[in-house]
Amino acid sequence: MDVETKLELIRRVGEEIITEEELRQLLETKDHPIAYDGFEPSGLAPIHFALYRAINLQDLLDAGIRFKLWLADWYAWINNKMGGDLEEIRKVGEYFVEVWRAAGVDTTKVEVLWASENMDREYWKRVVLIAKNTTISRMQRCLTIMGRKQGELQDVAQFFYPTMQVSDIFQLRCDICQLGIDQRRANMLAREIGPKIGLWKPVAVHHHILMGLQGLKKGEGFETEQGMDVQITSKMSKSLPESCIYVHDSPESIRDKVRAAYCPPREVLNNPMLDYSKHVVFRKLESLRVERPAKYGGSIEVGSYQELERLYAAGEIHPLDLKNAVADALDRLIAPVREHFERNRRANRLYELVRSAEVTR
Repeated sequence: MDVETKLELIRRVGEEIITEEELRQLLETKDHPIAYDGFEPSGLAPIHFALYRAINLQDLLDAGIRFKLWLADWYAWINNKMGGDLEEIRKVGEYFVEVWRAAGVDTTKVEVLWASENMDREYWKRVVLIAKNTTISRMQRCLTIMGRKQGELQDVAQFFYPTMQVSDIFQLRCDICQLGIDQRRANMLAREIGPKIGLWKPVAVHHHILMGLQGLKKGEGFETEQGMDVQITSKMSKSLPESCIYVHDSPESIRDKVRAAYCPPREVLNNPMLDYSKHVVFRKLESLRVERPAKYGGSIEVGSYQELERLYAAGEIHPLDLKNAVADALDRLIAPVREHFERNRRANRLYELVRSAEVTR
């Protein structure tokens, strides 16, 4: 595969690439660059974790990228996920792997690693070296990568988080940091620190963050740049059930959640229904069927996201009709994951453990 084709595949993943010229040079000099993304094991899996991650992973694998999925169990511990219980965190990590498999991730082509099993002496030496080359104010600005507001940060251990995340990149020998744009500050720190401590400058490929069902939410204590505060506070979050569609939701639950979602007529910007259509539905399906009453033109088969956006902005698709179409499409995509957890005994046991832990918390 030529470099231009690889670049096009990676552009489908990266809402922001820092820098594209460096990425091009990397692809020209290395057949299989290493990329990674890290996940704190916590809670039940929403569509951005399962469907969207699987879609992006496939594009990267097709581009010849060697990908590592980093199960950040110690990070979840530091971030007080699952009540800070390491045993529960480990079980959630095992559940995460099962979700990825069910969503179509080929775990023979993707390397799944546990943070706690790969933090050796060199790792911790690098953590200290990174900390010695970072100011306190810079470290404080990086803490938004935890998804926490400044007033929520109370443990000293939480200040280790950014230095550990930067150390991950070099521990895994990553050429590409392929994380959400909410992790931008850690990746920029890695790009700055790497050459200072005799290491390399990784390329950052930041993917989009799916919006929550509630739509745009501004502010709320995140101090970030380039509009990232809006993406962080408006994101679909598994810790906010009202904002989220889970892969275990029934067709009825999906439809009810979607029907209650923010979706103003003709409004394209910051519309969750169009967001899911662009980044999930049309990345997996060739078309979207929109059922409309005959008096409004009857049902139509929309062949691209651009066509859908145009029709919606022109008022030719009613919000309720769009919601019904998106709910049906998402259910089709979620169904194999949901069915895997219903049929597979081990998967179902892990799901019940995670679900019950969520309820008791």
